[in-house]
Amino acid sequence: MNMAGFRKLQHLVPPFFRPVVKSLVIRMLPPTVKYEHELAFWKYEWEQDGRCFKNDYYKGTMLGMAQEEDDGFLAGKIVADFGCGPRGSLVWAKNARLRIGIDVLTEVYSRFEIRTHDMVYVESSEKQIPLPSGYVDVMFTLNAMDHVVDLDAMCAEIRRVIVPGGTLIGSFNLDEEPTLCEPQTLTEAQVKESLLKHFDIVSYRTAPKGPKGAAYSHFTDNSPPPTSGERFLWVRATKRV
Repeated sequence: MNMAGFRKLQHLVPPFFRPVVKSLVIRMLPPTVKYEHELAFWKYEWEQDGRCFKNDYYKGTMLGMAQEEDDGFLAGKIVADFGCGPRGSLVWAKNARLRIGIDVLTEVYSRFEIRTHDMVYVESSEKQIPLPSGYVDVMFTLNAMDHVVDLDAMCAEIRRVIVPGGTLIGSFNLDEEPTLCEPQTLTEAQVKESLLKHFDIVSYRTAPKGPKGAAYSHFTDNSPPPTSGERFLWVRATKRV
C-alpha cells in the first residue's frame, strides 16, 4: 500500500489506530520517498535563509539540553550530532577536539556549503553509523530519532559508538503523528525501552511544544507538565561502563 491508498482507506480505520497504521505504511515505502521530502525541506530552508544557513540558535538549544552554561564541558572531546542536517549544528562547540555531523543525506548536503562549518560530516545508513565502537565522547541528537525507519537499529548504533562513560544529550519529539519525513511516533516508554535503559539518567525533562519561534520555551518558563498533545523530552544520560 502507498500513501494514496492509505488516504482512501483511512476512514475505515478507527481513529485511535490511524497513527499506527500510517506509520507502518510510511515505513513500507522506499527510503528514497522520505529522503526526497527531507531534502525538499532543506532546500526551502536554504532559500529562506538567503542561501546561507543560519545556525546561531543551536548553541542556546544544545546548551539548554545539556544544562551547561558554555561549551567548556566539551573541551578535548569528540562530539557528534546524530541527524544533524546541513546547517552546521555543532559550529558553536569550539572547545571540542572533533565535531562530527551524522546524517543519511550528507552526500547531497555538499550543495549547501557544509565545508564552511569546520565539521566532519559522515553518512549514516538506516542501519549503521560509520564510526568505530566507543569513539564518541558526547553524542547529541536533536529531534531526529522520529525520522529513522528502524528505531531499534539506530538506537543500538548510537549506544555502540558512544564510549563507555560517555554522554548522550537528546531532544525527542513525543506523541507526534507520523509523516513522510518522520515515520516514528515516539513515546516516553519507547525511548526508554529502545535507548535509555542502557544509560544512567543525569537529567530527564518533558515539556509541551511552545509557540512557533519558541518551541522550547516551556523548559524555562516554569509551565506545568503537559497532560496531552505533542511534547518534547530532553535527556542527558551516561553510558554504563
